[in-house]
Amino acid sequence: MIAKTEMLIRKPVAEVFEAFIDPAITTKFWFTKSSGKLEPGKQVRWDWEMYNSGTDVNVKTVQADERIVVEWMAYGAPTIIEWIFTSRRDNTTFVSITNAGFQGTQEQIAEQAISSTEGFTFVLAGLEALLEHNINLNLIADRFPG
Repeated sequence: MIAKTEMLIRKPVAEVFEAFIDPAITTKFWFTKSSGKLEPGKQVRWDWEMYNSGTDVNVKTVQADERIVVEWMAYGAPTIIEWIFTSRRDNTTFVSITNAGFQGTQEQIAEQAISSTEGFTFVLAGLEALLEHNINLNLIADRFPG
């Protein structure tokens, strides 16, 4: 079972791609802290300081303006996240995110896939608001208010 979410972002593919590679941008709509840019073969740390949570991310593939693949720990086991960036003729970008490799019982796997789909939907919505309207919606922080 995989989690999948997709969204059109009304910005050029290079700008959308960079938003996921460069933590100076990503920290405005997803995690709050990162140890560095995504580069093939590199391990980076992503933190969500509001939740006192973080994970190490192993970067598997970075194909400029096309694809990113990473492995991270989710739900106690490693899973693979893949971003596909499709440039469109109208200078917009269609982003597809999948998360695969969930483990456990069928019920646990289903719960993990649903949770991941929800989370990445918030990520894409936050990215769209930031890039298209320069607004930080605080979706990730507001999902589980303290």
